[in-house]
Amino acid sequence: MKNLVMLMASLVLSTLAYAQHAVPDSILEAKIKKLDLAHALAIYKSDSVGLDSLMADEVTVNHPTNKIVEEKKELLKMIRQGIIRYTIFERYPEKFLFFKDMVVVMGREKIVPATGAPNAGKPLQRRYTNIWMKLNGKWKLTVRHANNQL
Repeated sequence: MKNLVMLMASLVLSTLAYAQHAVPDSILEAKIKKLDLAHALAIYKSDSVGLDSLMADEVTVNHPTNKIVEEKKELLKMIRQGIIRYTIFERYPEKFLFFKDMVVVMGREKIVPATGAPNAGKPLQRRYTNIWMKLNGKWKLTVRHANNQL
């Protein structure tokens, strides 16, 4: 029992030491917000080169088309094929959570998919979560979840 209590205390303390979301960093927040908005703009412009530079090679996206996309090349292919294309794409980051070498961004998006894309012409509201990680000294989008609101 004593070992179990010590193990639990160790886990709690190590988790608290790792989590830093209670200490916002305004300079880092501004940097990540700029990257997050650049990602939205690159999606809007179907800029696969820009997206390639913003995303980690191992990016995983829980896409609003009810598909989990686990490869950057698959995601970029969907953009080149017009499956992911918009006439309006507005992103509003609302919350930033800070961790060691990781920032979680939560917010909302207003979109209108373009002709040929699912839900073409239909204005949609969406909630999103983006996870940015510092990899080899650069911030990269590593995980994204976006879902259309009903």
